[in-house]
Amino acid sequence: MRYISFTDALPIEGRSQKRVQALTLVELLLAIAILGTLGAIAVPMYDGYIDKARNSAAIAGIGEIEGAVLSFQAERGRPPDTLAESGLPTKLDPWGRPYQYLRLQGVDKKDLKGAWRRDRFTNPLNTDFDLYSMGKDGASKPALTAKVSHDDIVRANNGAFVGLASEY
Repeated sequence: MRYISFTDALPIEGRSQKRVQALTLVELLLAIAILGTLGAIAVPMYDGYIDKARNSAAIAGIGEIEGAVLSFQAERGRPPDTLAESGLPTKLDPWGRPYQYLRLQGVDKKDLKGAWRRDRFTNPLNTDFDLYSMGKDGASKPALTAKVSHDDIVRANNGAFVGLASEY
């Protein structure tokens, strides 16, 4: 008995075997278009997920630092002048930059020269200390109304709020 391949045994009317076994150019372009569309939808969603995860990590980092600063304040009756004084190693935010800290309590406001963070009514966010991350863009200004400050993760109302500056 002679061996016959499967494709040889199929009755093919007027078509070559290569055409039956391969994709046409139109089918290939259609598959690429579908994959491209799915990719265009998936990439922004993934980037948004990564941004939310980094914001959550920065909020948790600020909470951890705040706990160390409040512990220092309970022991000594004043906030530390720097984060290093409270015994914290240099802690970086999720974007790789150090958290920003500014002692306010017991410091003459004239010495600060407007460096403390302010809300939209130009009131200071905190009375004890400012603690924040400069966010994704790495830029910040004292006023939360400034466009570069909208992505900052801030501590406000003496710790009652920790989150995005644009949500405060």
